[in-house]
Order: sequence, then C-alpha cells, then structure tokens
Amino acid sequence: MSMFCFQCQEAAKGVGCEIKGVCGKTSEVANLQDLLLYVTKGVAWWSNKAEEESIDTSKASKYIIDSMFITITNANFDQNKIIEQIKKGFRIRSEVAKQVTSVKNDIPECATWQAEEDEALLEKSTKVGILEHKDPDIRSLKELLTYGLKGMAAYAEHAWNLGYIDKEVNAFLKKGLAATVDETLTTNDLLSLVLECGKYGVEVMSLLDKANTESYGHPEMTSVNIGVGKNPGILVSGHDLKDLEELLQQTEGTGIDVYTHSEMLPANYYPAFKKYKHFVGNYGNAWWQQTTEFERFNGPILLTTNCLVPPKAGYKNRIYTTGTAGFDGCVHIPERENGKPKDFSILIEHAKKCKAPEELEQGEIVGGFAHHQVTALADKIVEAVKSGAIRKFVVMAGCDGRVKARSYYTDFATELPQDTVILTAGCAKYRYNKLPLGDIGGIPRVWDAGQCNDSYSLAVIALKLKEIFGLEDINQLPIVYNIAWYEQKAVIVLLALLSLGIKNIHLGPTLPAFLSPNVTNILVNNFGIGSISDVEKDIAEMIA
Repeated sequence: MSMFCFQCQEAAKGVGCEIKGVCGKTSEVANLQDLLLYVTKGVAWWSNKAEEESIDTSKASKYIIDSMFITITNANFDQNKIIEQIKKGFRIRSEVAKQVTSVKNDIPECATWQAEEDEALLEKSTKVGILEHKDPDIRSLKELLTYGLKGMAAYAEHAWNLGYIDKEVNAFLKKGLAATVDETLTTNDLLSLVLECGKYGVEVMSLLDKANTESYGHPEMTSVNIGVGKNPGILVSGHDLKDLEELLQQTEGTGIDVYTHSEMLPANYYPAFKKYKHFVGNYGNAWWQQTTEFERFNGPILLTTNCLVPPKAGYKNRIYTTGTAGFDGCVHIPERENGKPKDFSILIEHAKKCKAPEELEQGEIVGGFAHHQVTALADKIVEAVKSGAIRKFVVMAGCDGRVKARSYYTDFATELPQDTVILTAGCAKYRYNKLPLGDIGGIPRVWDAGQCNDSYSLAVIALKLKEIFGLEDINQLPIVYNIAWYEQKAVIVLLALLSLGIKNIHLGPTLPAFLSPNVTNILVNNFGIGSISDVEKDIAEMIA
C-alpha cells in the first residue's frame, strides 16, 4: 500500500485507493495532501488556543480554508504547490504559537513537528494518513467530521473571495479540526461534533448565498444557450463566481466569448452576468466528461476550483488553474494582491489564437429556481399542490460521477410520475436536465437551484413550504430525498440537511466507504439514511 484514500464515492473497490487515486492523483500527491491536512490540524489547534486568549487568527483562518480546499477531491494535483502550502503552514503555526501563553503541556505532534527539506516532507507524508486511527468507529467519525469541514471550507472560501466572512464558521473549522487530534474523545463526543458541523454547514451556505445574491442579484428563471458562437472562446469550470466576473470584465470588447462548464452553469442565472453580451452560455456536461469535451472546445479552459480531471496531452497546454486548483505543468493564475483583480491577459491572448469551439449540441436548458425565485412562484405552487397537479417534490441534488451505476438517476428521473417535480442543485442535474420531462402548469418539472452549495436554497424552499402549509415537522411535507454524492462538499450538504431535522434521505450510488458498519447503523437508526436499490422499487417506496 503506497497510499490510502477513501474520501470520494469512487474509492477503489468501494474500500479505498491504495496505489493511485481513481481521481488521478499519484501516491506522492495523496500522501502530501495527508501531510498538508496534518499540518493544517496543527495550525487549527494553536489557533483554537489563541482565540481563547482573544488573539487575532484571521491569517490562520484563511490558511485553513485554503488548505482544506486544496485537499478536496479533484482540486489540486500539483506536488510543488502542496509542498509550498505545507511550508507556509509551518510559518503561520509558529506565528500563532508564539503568541499563546496558556499552553504548556499535552501538545499534539501535529502542533509541534517541523521539517523544511522537501525530502523530509515526503518521508513524513507517508506516516500521517487516515489509517493512523486504529479504532474503525473513531476513524470513521473523525473522517466524516473532516470531510464535512472540507466542504465548509470550500464554501467559506467562495464567500471570502467576495468579502463575506463569518467568524463563528471559521472558529468551528478550527474547533472541529482540533478535535480530530484529540485522542480522549468518544464516539458520542464525535457524533455530537459531526451534527454540530451540519449546523455550521447551514450557516456557511447561508453566508455564501448572501455573498452571491448581494454581489450578483438573485438567480432568476433563465433559458441558457447550450450551443456555440463563431468567436474564439474561453471556458470557465469549477465554482468561483468572482473569477468569472473578473474574466468577463477583462474580455469585454476583445472578440472573445466566455462559456460556463459543469458547476459554473448556474452563473447564467444571475442578473449581473446577463449584461455581458459575450457571455454565450454553457458548454458541455458534468465534470467527468471534460476529457472529451475539452478537446473539442479548442480554446483555453480556466479551472477555478475542484472538478479537474488530469488533462490529456492534446489540450493540457490550454488548461489554466487559479485559486486552490492546480496541476503540474499547467499555468497557474496568481491570487489577487492589494485589492486588484486577477490578471487573465494570458488566457485572452491565448484565446485569440484559437478556433471557435466545436458544437456539441444545440438548444437551451432552463434553470434558476433558487429560493427567491421559487418564493415568487409560491401561490402558483401551493395551488398546484392543493389541486393535486403536484403530488411530490423529489430532491435529486448532489454530484455526478463516472461509474455506470449513475445511469440509475437518469432512469429514475425519466420514470417518475408526471405529477412530480424534481428539485436539484449540483452537477447531478446533468443526468436529466436535458431530458424532455415536460412541465406542470407552465413550470418545468426540473427546478435547478444552482451549484452544490445552493442545496441551501432547497432547504429554504422546504422550510418555506412547511410554514405555508402550517406543518409542525418538515418531514410532513410532500418532499422526498434521493441524493447522489461524490466528494466532500456533498458531505457537508448531507450533514446540513440532517441538522435541519430532515430524515429518510436515500444516498447513492453507494454509501461512503469511510462509514464503518457501526457508524452507518447510527445514521440509519437515528436519521433513516438509506441506500438506493432499483428504480421501480425506489419510486414505489418514495412516491407512494
């Protein structure tokens, strides 16, 4: 075993990747990510102590958020950048530790260990992985907490980029990470922290919703072009709206068109972006199809966050990364400095030399059903429910992925009765958002709220309907949950839903490998978490 990772749904054999990640990361990168997480826990531990003494830890907060995001599946494959981040962690940890006066003993190794040479880092990286926790239940709960924190960090970073910061969220990130190195915690202690993580998951998604809507307006029902124009283009993938905004500003009047890809599709729903005439629409499908679709785009592609698949040689020279994303050999766009925007001129000049994108498809898809838009349609929705035109809402949010078993979600959406409405967010939508599923009273049967973080909108919609119908329990609503997961942002969405009291969620296409049998039983018994089976049986159970 040269590595071990089981944080994503595609963990090898449903157990874990031991030689090379299914995501494409090498064992060296996987081990360095483990070490980065280890060092970040040390930063969090000292920061947690520093906050008890009212010491400012904002610099450490940003480091923790960035480092956690770097270790999310499909975010960063650049060994040198990870090493650079590890060394930065040593410096920040020392700065914080020097200010703390109350700590004398019982300091965990991750808060004391130091090494500056790359060789020492590589050697240490093989000794601080997941399997250091021998008790399978403790390990399972600590990993569940860690992955929830990674998802929180991703959403916190997007909000931070727009100038929105929640000190309580940042404090819990530190508290949660510090808890993962506390050997005295019991399974009950850790379960409590996992549920608390869900509570802060709601908070961070609410923060990001506020950041996005106050910056760009509330998403509105929109028909998005999925064809191509005649000009050279730049394709933007990932999740970060600030990067897209700055690119649109810098490409205006250059003769370059801008397209979204995968999880950036919902950017088309925001009013602020509609003013850009060269913002053409969406190109392609979910993240995992990029190895064929990027070949055909012809122009440069900007990866703003995770969802990067190791690029093929035919288009690797057209891949640019920024933020927490990275891949060895690809040009990385530096961070903003002194309040100035990122400089995307290298992409613009590259695009000018490229052919227009090759057409993949034609037509339009409709989205923009975030909570503000749905609230505006509330009277019509309530009438449809009361008349029987809408029998059930089916939440099919989450992630898409490569495994063939995910065709289940296409079949499930296709076979749902015509009096059901699909509520979705995240790239899971690509399994069915282009199917002719019809409408109910002029409203499409697929309501796309946006990116994975916009699952918050689906929770707000549920709470609003609970209020409208005068129900005591959110689980009395005609809403069922059939959620697909892939990586750690889906974990925080799940924990957030559980913290809101939502039960009987079906999770697929497989249950997480990092859940031990005992922890799985706890989730099943307390929250009714279930797995998927076959389409006909599941529809009969959920829609009955």
